[in-house]
Amino acid sequence: MADHGTQAFQAAESLMLWRVLPVFLAGLLLSGCATSPPKNINNLCDIFREKDDWYKSAKASQKRWGTPIHVQMAIIRQESAFRDDAQPPRSKVLGFIPWTRPSSAYGYPQAKDDTWDWYIKKTGNRGADRDDFADAVDFVGWYTDVSHAKLGISKWDARHQYLAYHEGHGGYRNHSYRKKAWLLKVADKVDRQSKAYAQQLKSCEKDLDTGWSLWPF
Repeated sequence: MADHGTQAFQAAESLMLWRVLPVFLAGLLLSGCATSPPKNINNLCDIFREKDDWYKSAKASQKRWGTPIHVQMAIIRQESAFRDDAQPPRSKVLGFIPWTRPSSAYGYPQAKDDTWDWYIKKTGNRGADRDDFADAVDFVGWYTDVSHAKLGISKWDARHQYLAYHEGHGGYRNHSYRKKAWLLKVADKVDRQSKAYAQQLKSCEKDLDTGWSLWPF
């Protein structure tokens, strides 16, 4: 009887292992597919040297929409710190139980579901993903282009482009940001980061463009 019980326990243990193993392996696969952020997110040259396909994507977006690379990258740096799976933190019930997220913002650009759907509809970029850098930077270029068309904001004005990006076009038009001192400070930070990125890019753009000429569109 003892041997029979041991065999039954081992059989049950083996069955449980076969049920859990695929889930465990899937988790490993997904974690392996995740794209880690650049090691130095404050230096644009370092970013593009580490992520050698990002310069191609950012330059393609600049060419398509007219927004400078340093403005696009400063906005993404603020929104997600270049994390492909970034999301707003969950609210908590009773101070410790994880609950819902405050919005559907996701990915590199922290775009909400409805705004992302609007982008896809207007650009025809079907299959675009917020956790794909090429799609994300194209989205930022498109959005800043719309902000320029609707609100007259210069595509080189990182501060006001960010305010329109954060508040939406309606909110920006109604000056909702004026009542948010914290947001104005963040917009100033984006502006400073954009200017720093612009200076950094000057020192490495020629080298990047040398590589750029070898990359097919």
